Amino acid sequence: MSKNIQAVKGMNDILPASVDRKDKLPSSQLWSWFETTLRGVLQRYGYQYMLTPIVEPTALFVRGLGEVTDIVEKEMYSFTDSMNGDQLTLRPEATAGIVRAMVEHNALYNGPLRLWTMGPMFRHERPQKGRYRQFNQLDVEALGFAGPDVDAEIILMVRRLWQELGLVVGQHVRLELNSLGQPEERAAHRAALIAYLEGHADKLDEDGKRRLHSNPLRILDTKNPAMQDVVEAAPKLMDFLGEASLAHFNAVRAILDAAGLEYRINTRLVRGMDYYNLTVFEWVTDQLGSQGTVCGGGRYDGLFEQLGGKPTPAVGFGLGIERLLLLIDELGLAVPSSAPDVYAILPDAAALSQAMPVLEALRAEGVAVQMHAGGGSFKSQFKKADASGARFALVFGADELARGEVAVKPLRGDGEQVTRPLNTAAAWAADLRTA
Repeated sequence: MSKNIQAVKGMNDILPASVDRKDKLPSSQLWSWFETTLRGVLQRYGYQYMLTPIVEPTALFVRGLGEVTDIVEKEMYSFTDSMNGDQLTLRPEATAGIVRAMVEHNALYNGPLRLWTMGPMFRHERPQKGRYRQFNQLDVEALGFAGPDVDAEIILMVRRLWQELGLVVGQHVRLELNSLGQPEERAAHRAALIAYLEGHADKLDEDGKRRLHSNPLRILDTKNPAMQDVVEAAPKLMDFLGEASLAHFNAVRAILDAAGLEYRINTRLVRGMDYYNLTVFEWVTDQLGSQGTVCGGGRYDGLFEQLGGKPTPAVGFGLGIERLLLLIDELGLAVPSSAPDVYAILPDAAALSQAMPVLEALRAEGVAVQMHAGGGSFKSQFKKADASGARFALVFGADELARGEVAVKPLRGDGEQVTRPLNTAAAWAADLRTA
């Protein structure tokens, strides 16, 4: 017997809740409910759906993310196209691809756009709880908007999503906020930061020493307990911000304050990509261990020009779907049932010719119907009906069919069994739909 072929490590299957599995990943029903909820929220805020390719030119991410980021240096799945020698990469994030598409198609010619996309991303990192080598990410972008109003609105939209999913802000998730200012302000801070860290080089770990001259801002985000005192006393970027940057940041804060959203200013919040400026934010949780970020983003006004386009203001965020669903699952939050409304019980194949038109008529009226297939006794079929979670069983027994009827038996509660005419299913369909 040949050996079983298994999925690549860190790349997972998303299966129905009915499948007993060892990895305890969120079920496909949870994913489906999340997507439905998400689409409703994004539509209310005026965001349009778009898709970009999973494979992009490697140069897009080298130029967009920065050559000295961890993603480009260590985590990208890159390869040479054997047909033409092109250098290609499985996308590690979505923003660069969206900006590339906007520039390529001159998509902002008629004005700003609010866009979103969702799908698989790829990073070769050590798989751990909620973090995988193929992971799914929601990406939301507001392109062509320069003001702090859109920064604040996009943050408030995430709060709305939390509320619709049942997450309590301040209890399950909380907001952290910072400003990275503009490039010239960061350059002045960078010089002061390097000088300070060089004076404490003996206290830096190997990763800190590696980043000292290439990406010193990332040292401020270290999780190494031995470096916390050094990092805490380091020069703060906020002290280098000019009047315009501070005004933008304070305007964002004023809108969030007016909307009653509590937040914490975290001067060490820098995000991982080179392209961020001004507002940056993260939604974090204490429920998933040390890797607490569930959603993060901010403003990146220089990325369009960096990728060959015209200077264009932009702000957005990314959300790791696996981590979010893991949080919802671990908190045991109420998720709407995916059970059918009714389960159809058929004594034998001969009943299909009369039963099938009824089931199709019910489905046309919005009733979720699961038909028993494969035969079996009434007893075994009723067990399946009960296990399905359906509220009613439709019993197409020989006696009922002979009278041109079907029996409707409640499976939940104390209701009584009734019969309904086969030829008027549309008229009684509403009685079966979930309220």
